[in-house]
Amino acid sequence: MAKKTTANGKIKPKADAADQLKDFMVDGMKDLYWAEKALVKALPKMSKNATSKTLKASIDAHLKETKTQVTRLEDAFKSLKLKPEAVKCDAMDGLIKEAEGIMEETEPGAVRDAAIIAASQKVEHYEIASYGTLATYAKLLKNKEALNLFLETLKEEKTCDKDLTKLAKSEINLKAK
Repeated sequence: MAKKTTANGKIKPKADAADQLKDFMVDGMKDLYWAEKALVKALPKMSKNATSKTLKASIDAHLKETKTQVTRLEDAFKSLKLKPEAVKCDAMDGLIKEAEGIMEETEPGAVRDAAIIAASQKVEHYEIASYGTLATYAKLLKNKEALNLFLETLKEEKTCDKDLTKLAKSEINLKAK
């Protein structure tokens, strides 16, 4: 979709564009709500395509965490007295499509497992950036409940990223080499 720009190249905001930090935070929450729900569907495919038992277990454990993160986002919406709403997250949609493409482009085995870790870490990095930003906004807006929910998920995402790095360095990448 082409963006409407002014003569000087500036992008014109949509009619319903956020003009308050709280509104922008809520937009981010809607994106992440969609993203987490999409991951609940995508992670089982990644697990089925992994050959390493350790990687499968890691993905399955993160799937369980992701389901909890969906609930946390619902709680964050409630803290703002809003009904949870998912709006398609183009970034996560692209990352999931890329992961599917990577699996199609690799044979089952260690190389595919390495590719699954690479795709998973891209997802984790997106989530780390997004939850970190939301936590910053919640803190500025003095919403302690949302802040604590975002920080809890942020901690889990960082741990998952570290665990994937450790798995890649200690096992998967060595086998793929």
